[in-house]
Formats: sequence, C-alpha cells, structure tokens
Amino acid sequence: MKRDWVGKTYWLVGASEGLGRALAQLLSEAGAHLVLSARNEDTLKALADDLPGRATVLPMDVTDPASVAQAAQALGRIDGLIFLAGVYWPMKATEWDADKAAQMIEVNVNGAIRSVGAVLPQMLARGGGHIVLTGSLSAYRGLPGAIGYGASKAAIMSLAESMHCDLHNSGIEVQLANPGFIRTRLTDKNDFKMPFLMEPDEAARHMFRHLSGDAFAGDFPWLFSTVFRLSRLLPEGLYIRLFGARD
Repeated sequence: MKRDWVGKTYWLVGASEGLGRALAQLLSEAGAHLVLSARNEDTLKALADDLPGRATVLPMDVTDPASVAQAAQALGRIDGLIFLAGVYWPMKATEWDADKAAQMIEVNVNGAIRSVGAVLPQMLARGGGHIVLTGSLSAYRGLPGAIGYGASKAAIMSLAESMHCDLHNSGIEVQLANPGFIRTRLTDKNDFKMPFLMEPDEAARHMFRHLSGDAFAGDFPWLFSTVFRLSRLLPEGLYIRLFGARD
C-alpha cells in the first residue's frame, strides 16, 4: 500500500528536533497538514515557519496529564498520531539513578500512553485512524548500559503489539518504528562507538518509507537491525557471555 498523505492531518508529538523535526519536513513535503507538539513553543514555531505545508503549533508536556488533556481539547479531528517524544541517559546497573530511570519511563512510556489516549476515542468513534509509536532496536533484548531506556522501549514495543492485536479490523492502523542509533543531542551523551550511526535526515527517510507502507513493524537500518532480531534466538548463556559485563 502506498499511503496518500495529501490533505491528511497528523499530530507529531516530539516534533521539535532530531528525528521528529526531520520527519515533519518529509510529511509536509508529502502534503500532510501537521500539528506539532513538544514543550518548547518557540522551537515549534520556527519549525512550522520552515515547513512547506500547513502546520499548527500545539505546545504540550507529555509528562503533565493536564497539559495533554488541554492539547486533546484543542486538537480537533486528526487522521494520525506519530509519537516521537523521548529522553535518554546512558546508565549501567552499577551506576543506578532512580530519578533519571523513572523520567525515561515517564516520558517514553507514559507520554505515549497519554498521547494515544487523547486521540484513540475519536478514531474508534469513526472507525479509522493511524497510530505510530517510535520504539528502538534496543527493545529486542536487554543491553549493557541501557537501564531505564531499554525497559521503556521494550514497553513501547509491547504496547504497540497489543494495540495491533486489539485494533485489528477496527479500521485503525497501528505501526511501530524501531530505529538504531541517530545522531542527536541524546546520543551525544554516549561515550562508545555507535555502529551504523544515522543522521536525522537519513533516519527520517527510513521511517517515512515504513509509514507509507502497511507493515506493522519497521526496523532500520536493515543490516544493524538483523543483529538485534537474531539476538533473540541466542541461548541465554551465550548471550550473556557476549554482552555481559567483563571482570
């Protein structure tokens, strides 16, 4: 299926920078009317001014239920939601920071749940819509240094899979995008080599192609993602010898 974006209204949550900003450009060029949400209104306005198509700015904090409820009231009818908001800190179990780990769950998971809740009732009422959640290749199996973040993306993967089951034949399409490393202010925190590191524009092209089709899950880049998918097949003993901490 080749999706027709022209004249469709899509709500991008987490649109102000990185992958969200780059994807907004592609969707706008394809003819979609965008509703742009993030916390920084000035950044959103600057993005809206740069886009070739129609764009509405709707500031929102996904960690604040009142803010999400207020945005939902102002939103009106939309054809799709793309949830891209996320925070990240690299963290090992030996360097536990409960506050940062909890914040990753609050933004990455609870933010998605609140955002979906803001639009799903209207989609169910009319029997149509499109919901996209942004996961990560790190969701496939536990990784070193991914306390909090890996758990949040595994939760997103499970959430999307459950929604895909429940909404089958409802007229509402559910998709999951699992990118690898993308060069952003978040991955700038990493002090290790990131294989197959993508620029935001490259990652957005991968994601746009996925969203334009009808497959449920899209993992990219393909070669790197193959490693993560195959890791699920490794026996636990072998996996921990390969990825576990060294003495």
